[in-house]
Amino acid sequence: MNFPDTSAGSSTGSPVCSAKGCRADAVWVLAWNNPKLHTPERRKTWLACDEHREHLSSFLGVRGFLKDVVTLAEWESSAADR
Repeated sequence: MNFPDTSAGSSTGSPVCSAKGCRADAVWVLAWNNPKLHTPERRKTWLACDEHREHLSSFLGVRGFLKDVVTLAEWESSAADR
């Protein structure tokens, strides 16, 4: 499973939104995969701030790629449990 790279962050040290040009702190993890390229269990991730969550989700959703949207805190917590 792919986990977001939390080492690259904003000026506060937090992970940043994946939207082009956005430097806001990420709050959401959008887990996705392209079934033409990835095995069903593989998850790629984009990070999103509150402002861009819906836009990025829609972009992935209309292509049938979006699998899950969770808070960054939930994602990191589930990763720590593995």
